[in-house]
Amino acid sequence: MRDMQEKAYQARDAQYLLLKAPPASGKSRALMFLALDKLKNQGLKKVIVAVPERSIGSSFAKTDLMKFGFFANWEPNDRYNLCTPGSDNSQSKVKSFHDFMLSNESILICTHATLRFACEELSEDKFNNCVLAIDEFHHVSADVNNRLGDILRNIMDKSTAHIIAMTGSYFRGDSVPVLKPDAEARFTKVTYNYYEQLNGYSFLKSLGIGYHFYQGRYTDAILEILDTNKKTILHIPNVNSGESTKDKHNEVDFIIDSIGSVEKQDPETGVIHVKRNTDGKILKVADLVEDNPRERDKIVAYLRDIKSVDDMDLIIALGMAKEGFDWPFCEHALTVGYRGSLTEIIQIIGRATRDSNNKTHAQFTNLIAQPDAADDLVKLSVNNMLKAITASLLMEQVLAPNWSFKTKLSDEDIAKPGEIKIRGLKEPSSKRVKDIIESDLNDLKASILQDDTMLKAMPGNVDPEVINKVLIPKIIKIKYPVLNDTEVEEIRQYVVVDSVIKNGEIKEVGDKRFIRMADTFVNIDDIHIDLIDQINPFQKAFEVLSKSVTTKVLKVIQETIESTRIKMDFEEAKILWPKIQEFVKTYKREPSLSSNDPLEKRMAECIIYLKEEKRKRMVSDQ
Repeated sequence: MRDMQEKAYQARDAQYLLLKAPPASGKSRALMFLALDKLKNQGLKKVIVAVPERSIGSSFAKTDLMKFGFFANWEPNDRYNLCTPGSDNSQSKVKSFHDFMLSNESILICTHATLRFACEELSEDKFNNCVLAIDEFHHVSADVNNRLGDILRNIMDKSTAHIIAMTGSYFRGDSVPVLKPDAEARFTKVTYNYYEQLNGYSFLKSLGIGYHFYQGRYTDAILEILDTNKKTILHIPNVNSGESTKDKHNEVDFIIDSIGSVEKQDPETGVIHVKRNTDGKILKVADLVEDNPRERDKIVAYLRDIKSVDDMDLIIALGMAKEGFDWPFCEHALTVGYRGSLTEIIQIIGRATRDSNNKTHAQFTNLIAQPDAADDLVKLSVNNMLKAITASLLMEQVLAPNWSFKTKLSDEDIAKPGEIKIRGLKEPSSKRVKDIIESDLNDLKASILQDDTMLKAMPGNVDPEVINKVLIPKIIKIKYPVLNDTEVEEIRQYVVVDSVIKNGEIKEVGDKRFIRMADTFVNIDDIHIDLIDQINPFQKAFEVLSKSVTTKVLKVIQETIESTRIKMDFEEAKILWPKIQEFVKTYKREPSLSSNDPLEKRMAECIIYLKEEKRKRMVSDQ
């Protein structure tokens, strides 16, 4: 077994297992090991594997596991693999599902849709002694309108079924959680991250996350980043997005014409042969934006059977070639336009992160429109730009080495390798807090960084302590309403510490380690939680903005944020008041509303707020 599969197998006795691991880490094979153990050793009778679309079902085809030393092979009966090519008639597939439940067969593979339809006519107790495995689990949702989520909750409540849930996304659910907190608490979680995955690879050793900004039409900027020497999947924008020209076929033609001239299109496979302008090299291009089902099926069939690095150079897609799509040779995932779902971004990145002998580095690049002050959609454009930057920031943190943070009790309390000791850090006081820190920290960071209130704080106009001590706890309370104030504070500290350390630069000088926090290097042995709380945990995103866009664009961003500024409240004022006093003492004046420094302006607004609050109290006391 690979490391991830071994890690999952160690949790094989759990009734409810949630496996979170990156695309291409071997989740399908891990499920086979887990399911076969439940059938052979744990007394369960049937395994039902549900995948979001038929093409992913091929990952669960017959597999010889015994030749690698496992005790059984994965041998589903073809009759009950309901993802094979053929009729899409839902009634016949539902009938096959019901036949399977009455038969002596033990393995069935179907789509999420077939599972939904089949369950309409089955009571939950029919799933007693069954293993229900949900692949790409982020398709499930706690939303009341999500039928798959509803089915899963009922099966958990009314049967003895075992559930294995698998997802390649670290940011499950985005705006709507996958599971409600009480249901999620019932799952044993196995988390395997990108850092662990890359360390286990033979060839691919690094993954780059980046963004490139353009103005005008994206088609005019595409060749600045489309390197046709690299095997690339290019996802053009959705036709309903602001980045789209509204003519997707014309966009594909323009991209191909920018590269070179079409020599021919193979009538058997659909592969387009393009003669590159620069040197005359013939490139093989796949057009998955094509609407004609017959033509699209040709190229999809060709892509499924790729054996050599020379079989394909560029894939142009819109809604396809995301989750479950396998092209190991892919080096660059280039995506135009902000993707509203972090889950979708993870799936796209996963297309380039399979280990292959043609690459040591893989890259994800997001081509994003810069906001224009003359554009009616400037507010949306600013919002999208900030979210794209924070998504990249999140991924960089996912790729960073994991540190273990402990409370430093005295000067003699020395950190172990891979550990950082922090004075004043609260240790987790409950199992729930430990589980969130170990398994859900990236999900939580996604919720924080993509929150509208946090985005309004993005261009540096909110004091770091306000972000850390006021805004972040509010978001934690919304995401985990069952936590008490002590637990919220413990998680808040860990989120801030983890973000600040991972965004910092660590240097070793002799036997001492120093970390750059803001603009200062601090001895790691001297770090206190109070010092970390004075650092903006998302400072790197501000640095990206200031370095990546012009002064004019930065002004547009700040003015847009200014117009939707978060309201002042007493919690923020309480933190700002000592800073205002320090400001007055230093500069011999009050902060000015007309200052170019957003933090000084915020302090000036705080004075107005406090005066207004004082006036209200005086009126109410009369």
